[in-house]
Amino acid sequence: MNNNNIDIRYHSGIYTLKTQLFLPITIDEAWDFFSNPGNLAKITTEEMGFIITSGTPEQMFAGQIITYKIGIFPGIKNNWVTEITQVKEKAFFIDEQRFGPYKMWHHEHHFKQTEQGVLMTDRVTFKIPFGVFGRLAYLIFIKRKLYQIFSFRGQMLSDFFK
Repeated sequence: MNNNNIDIRYHSGIYTLKTQLFLPITIDEAWDFFSNPGNLAKITTEEMGFIITSGTPEQMFAGQIITYKIGIFPGIKNNWVTEITQVKEKAFFIDEQRFGPYKMWHHEHHFKQTEQGVLMTDRVTFKIPFGVFGRLAYLIFIKRKLYQIFSFRGQMLSDFFK
C-alpha cells in the first residue's frame, strides 16, 4: 500500500512540494538505498527515460556533480545537472539543479528513524522559467507530472520495502 502524501504550495513566485512516506525498514537500509545515486533510476517512471550520464558511484558526497538525460516530453530529452550540496549521514541530503528544465530546483531528502521504521520526507523548492507562460505550463501539465513522478516513486518504494 502506498502511504505517500503529496502537497504542492505556491508562495512568493516559487513552489514547494512536500511528500512524506513511511517505510518499514531501518535507517541503515534507507540510507544505503538513497545514498546510492544509481538507485534513482529504479524509482523513476520509465516514460522519463532517465539516464545518469556522469557514471554512478556507489555513494554520494557533498560537492558531487551528477548529470542526467531526462524526457520532459515524449521524444524530447533534456540535460539535467545537479550537485549534492549537503550530506548528513543517515539524516538528510540535498541536491540542487545547476542546469536543467527548472529556473531553480532545491531538493531536500530527510530520514527519521521511528519505532516502526523510517519516515522519509522530501521537500522540493522550485521555480519554473518563462514567467506567466511557465505558470500556465505548471497549471496545464507540470503539476500533474510532479504528482505522477512522486506518486510512482512512493509506490515503487512501498512495494520494494514491503
